Amino acid sequence: MKTRIFYSLLLSLVLFASAALAGCSKGDSDKVKVRIGEVTRSLFYAPEYVAVAKGFFADEGLDIELTTTPGGDKTMTALLSNTIDVALVGSETSIYVYQQGSDDPIINFAQLTQTDGTFLVARKADESFDWNKLKGSTFLGQRKGGMPQMAGEFALKKHGIDPKTDLELIQNVDFANISAAFASGTGDYVQLFEPTASIFEKEGKGHVVASFGTESGHLPYTVFMAKQSYINKNKKTIQSFTNAVYKAQKWVDSHDAKAIADVVKPYFDNVDSDILVSSIDRYKAQGSFATDPIIDEGEWNNLLDVITTAGELQKRTEHKELVDTSFAEKAIEALK
Repeated sequence: MKTRIFYSLLLSLVLFASAALAGCSKGDSDKVKVRIGEVTRSLFYAPEYVAVAKGFFADEGLDIELTTTPGGDKTMTALLSNTIDVALVGSETSIYVYQQGSDDPIINFAQLTQTDGTFLVARKADESFDWNKLKGSTFLGQRKGGMPQMAGEFALKKHGIDPKTDLELIQNVDFANISAAFASGTGDYVQLFEPTASIFEKEGKGHVVASFGTESGHLPYTVFMAKQSYINKNKKTIQSFTNAVYKAQKWVDSHDAKAIADVVKPYFDNVDSDILVSSIDRYKAQGSFATDPIIDEGEWNNLLDVITTAGELQKRTEHKELVDTSFAEKAIEALK
């Protein structure tokens, strides 16, 4: 009898402990998992890493799985195949999918960067740089149809330079190999993101002479987007996600480059701290980091102009067709 009572008590304790552990496990699993695919790992996306590192996503009840899916095509393929839930990529990719007649369009819901993030790098420092110096040169550009290349061509044409006739444009080098190609002697000028541009300056391999971000103006350059079907089924999650992005944007806007570099350093452990600071400072100085997640119509129309100028747009896709600002507006209202 005593033995049965003992085992009964032991079983009760085990069940109680199991329930307690289950409660802890449930508490941990209460967070909603969101899989983000970023088109590349870049200091250009500093607010994204701040949102993760500072716990802004976690505070909103989200468990973020961040994966780098190199290139716009791979990122969009991952999103369309449900390998990821949210993509961080250029808005032009959503337009390309829409033009192909998708019945589940990709919706842009939160903007992260609002300018092009590339810089024109020359082999030698040039204090008196003029865009006309590119005429007759060899220009190592980016992938055809991608935002860096289209923004680059937009800037060139703005200065009266036809990229097809006024210079030799190289576009057959993979994104990951562009910097190495320039370092090995290909091209007189190259279009680079940070921190590569600053690293080249430090190592004497090249010198920033102009900013494509400044030249091409405001546009929804890098945006968080998801399939319409995912948004419809997960509106609370998308709202929480956008809230976290806005918190990070506010934090980045109110802190200097050194403070931001300290937070994002774990994502760039192979980059020297001084390069991190100078790169972030350069992006902050030209207003590349969006200060709120709203993708406004003016920016969208500028994007369409850039794509049209590059000859990549079949038909202008209106703002209302692929942009949902409701989550961004609610985030701003909630975090006043």
